[in-house]
Amino acid sequence: MSADHVVVIGAGITGALIAHRLLGDGVAVTVLEAREKGAGSSSRSAACLRQQFTTPATVQAMIHSRRAYERFGEDFGCQGEAGQVLVQNGYLFLHDRPELHDAGERVGERWAAAQANVAMQKAQGLHEVELLSPAAVSERFPQVDGSRLVGATFCPTDGFLHPDLVYMEGFRRVLELGGVLEQNAPVVGGERDAGGRLTSVRTSDGRSFAGDVFVNATNAWAPRVSQLLGGASLPIEPIKRYLYFLKQGGRIAGDELMSWPMIITASRAYCRPENASQLLAGWAHATSSEPDFSWDDQDLIEPPYFHKSGLDNYGYQLWMQLAESMPISGEFAGIEATTGGFYAVTPDHNPLLGFDPAVPNLLHAAGFSGHGAMIGPFTAAVIAAFVHAGVTLPSIQLPTGEVDVRAFHVDRRAQAGEGMVI
Repeated sequence: MSADHVVVIGAGITGALIAHRLLGDGVAVTVLEAREKGAGSSSRSAACLRQQFTTPATVQAMIHSRRAYERFGEDFGCQGEAGQVLVQNGYLFLHDRPELHDAGERVGERWAAAQANVAMQKAQGLHEVELLSPAAVSERFPQVDGSRLVGATFCPTDGFLHPDLVYMEGFRRVLELGGVLEQNAPVVGGERDAGGRLTSVRTSDGRSFAGDVFVNATNAWAPRVSQLLGGASLPIEPIKRYLYFLKQGGRIAGDELMSWPMIITASRAYCRPENASQLLAGWAHATSSEPDFSWDDQDLIEPPYFHKSGLDNYGYQLWMQLAESMPISGEFAGIEATTGGFYAVTPDHNPLLGFDPAVPNLLHAAGFSGHGAMIGPFTAAVIAAFVHAGVTLPSIQLPTGEVDVRAFHVDRRAQAGEGMVI
């Protein structure tokens, strides 16, 4: 049974795109946000967009999302540059020669897997993805030391987003379409009928918001929201991640820097241009889950990760790691800033999309493991399809064809999962 009124909890990129999609289908939408729109992970994201994944459904999902972001300005009625939310410099995954690493066997296995992945990605419709030889990398990307490589993969239609434009323009259009956005309205509980269905949710100021379906789009906060509403215990771990901003320097001109692709080294350190004078960089590190994190904890930089904590800080190690594969990055003038935020990590690194096992009309759209912004348009399509069907579907129909979404179901059994996580 299709819903007439949907309440979306969470006003980040995911919430904005879900609300927009449902409003376009004629469904009334109210969005509830605990702080201000974009105040969570959406404003602290590396905001990259790639289609090079190991899960076939995710490849299809990302082709759909990339195309949606390409036409964002038209679909959302944006004025001028406000609709240009996607920069397509490409994604370049580097694979070193195995003998350069202590774990050479594993490095070699990654290159073999990368070649198989490219074949799979092409079969799923990502025809532009390429395998590159070391010589081709050196010729096309002179900032990279090709002599270290056994090869690389590159997709020119990958890139990065301007996340602030996505959620700001997204909610501008949501309001124009008649949607309601309530900010500084954290959900603190809900009311359910005798059958266990939610009839309304309550916010901290005592107000009540009724609906037919309720969507939990709070990502790292999703386990808390599910618990508040009587839902299942979601297998999501809030994991802290840091981003660093390197100041342009040396021989690198601003226009040259802006042409660089997203570059991922064999150790999974990565960087991309943030603007004509800064390089954004990151590198995953071993850390514990922080299920009780506070809003302020998003911006708390632990001393070992702060760029002013001495030459042994994590940002400096990251910079040196990048310089091994990209010697010219060693000429940058220094690290200007460190920012932090939370990934919502699932055991298999695939999102949780579907109705809650315990609350029949509570839908979850969370657990994106760092990929929430990039997969947002696909998430909106899935959630809209589930809302209209009234059940979690095994597949959905996209303009490009049918996509099996069972790998994303909330009640799935986590197996091997997504293999390309950085």
